Amino acid sequence: MIGAQWGDEGKGKITDLLSKSADVVVRYQGGVNAGHTVVVDGQTFKLHLIPSGILYPDTECVIGSGTVIDPGSLIQELDTLERLNVSTEKLYISETAHVTMPYHRLIDQASEEKRGSKKIGTTKRGIGPTYADKSERTGIRVVDLMDYDALREQLEWTIQYKNGILEKLYGLDPLDPKAVLDEYIQYAERLRPHVIDSSLHVYKAIQQRQNVLFEGAQGTLLDLDHGTYPYVTSSNPVAGGACIGAGIGPTVVDRVIGVAKAYTTRVGEGPFPTELHCDVGSLLCERGAEFGTTTGRQRRCGWFDAVIGRYAVRINGLDCLAITKLDVLDDVDEIKVCVAYDLDGETRKELPGSARQFARCQPVYETLPGWNTSTSDCRSLDDLPKQALDYLKFLAELMKVPIAIVSLGASRDQTIIVEDPIHGPKRALLQEGNSQKSPSRVG
Repeated sequence: MIGAQWGDEGKGKITDLLSKSADVVVRYQGGVNAGHTVVVDGQTFKLHLIPSGILYPDTECVIGSGTVIDPGSLIQELDTLERLNVSTEKLYISETAHVTMPYHRLIDQASEEKRGSKKIGTTKRGIGPTYADKSERTGIRVVDLMDYDALREQLEWTIQYKNGILEKLYGLDPLDPKAVLDEYIQYAERLRPHVIDSSLHVYKAIQQRQNVLFEGAQGTLLDLDHGTYPYVTSSNPVAGGACIGAGIGPTVVDRVIGVAKAYTTRVGEGPFPTELHCDVGSLLCERGAEFGTTTGRQRRCGWFDAVIGRYAVRINGLDCLAITKLDVLDDVDEIKVCVAYDLDGETRKELPGSARQFARCQPVYETLPGWNTSTSDCRSLDDLPKQALDYLKFLAELMKVPIAIVSLGASRDQTIIVEDPIHGPKRALLQEGNSQKSPSRVG
């Protein structure tokens, strides 16, 4: 299950919803820069590293090797859940996941500030520098964290090297290697009971014909290789990234579910063709509570962009969509949908690869009537106003993929299940949607 926009699509709620039918939920990329919000019985849970399936006591949750783990933040998350009487006994952590260290956070913060007007808009949580060390083969993994001597030897050289960068490039104070070692050894002891060979664990679950749900963080347009570079994250949120980040082969994946808002939002820097700088944009922000779970930053809001929607369908091989926050549009008189871009006088229906070209794209809109009535209590398609149903059908037609779930609020029960993506179809909103795989297969 992946985000089909720039992240913040409401994946936490959809993962929580699907986790009821899942035996194992696997988070396969990203770090504490992710934020998933789940509301159950009026209680709000904010998750960053731990998969959203944690709220089901019988569901196993795995943090895969493709993630980067800030152990201090993870322990805070564990403590918060346990205070709320949520069991974390079935949380497992990959021994080969990389660890975010104090110097990663410091370098991330200093680097972003040094960029000035060229800043990317990172969360400053050290995610990029952690992945950079992973690629440079100087990173520290969870398995190293579990070995005092190995960690001490690695930190002796690494912190000396990183201190040179902190002092000479950024003018910051150096880190004390012993203080860092002592801090992280304490983390290791707390996390040790959860550390496993996660790839083997997931493989065994698949061999036993269990339902395994792979949970992506961020969104397709933030993918390092396929997103709107350079305004992207440092990992691969797209569906293909699940295989690498979880340590499984592509042939075991039965279904790919995309999550998209009924409009579009974006956090941080970068081009945003359908962004609204008007009262409607403010309305979407206010009604949608568009503030980041991780940073609290206000999200930029705009109309639904079918160009990036079609791109997400293609890049991920989406079988179906979950459309969230339809209720946010309840009081909008007219709703616009971007169906193409105007790039220097030429109509483009595909996303340009050049960031400079993308910045010049102007949206080509089609306008649909609003419904001006509340949808938050709707629990079936028949309950929806005709204009709301027509809007959903229009989106499905544009992207040539069926809509399986419609979310109309933050709570679990504020949802219309058109078709169960895990246990097979009941009734597809777009029957002629181009699903790449047989919908009768288990998700």
